[in-house]
Amino acid sequence: MAQPGTTMPAMTKQMQDCIEACMNCHSICEETMSSCMQQGGQAQMQIMRALMDCSETTRMCADMMMRRSPMSGEMCAMCAKACDMAAEACMSMPDDKQLMRCADACRKCAEMCRAMAGARM
Repeated sequence: MAQPGTTMPAMTKQMQDCIEACMNCHSICEETMSSCMQQGGQAQMQIMRALMDCSETTRMCADMMMRRSPMSGEMCAMCAKACDMAAEACMSMPDDKQLMRCADACRKCAEMCRAMAGARM
């Protein structure tokens, strides 16, 4: 809740859940990038580009929601797009368990960010 005398809106359950999904997605993207670096190869390099964008975007999105930035809605929309792209990149190697775990986290985050982008913050 906002402190008396401030104009900061209260943190909703939806915002808290979205922040948690963003931070989880960020962590899993970072773990997955480490796994891709060990494997090497052209396919992993393409996946890593998408993971880097997703990792940075999710961290920034969570930060902006935590400080109730007026740009959070736009950031959530961008974050959803980055997460969708990362999930799609991960799906290019369906036999890799880490990539499938990452794709799931990315899809969940994208869904929550799309919902937040449509909500008034």
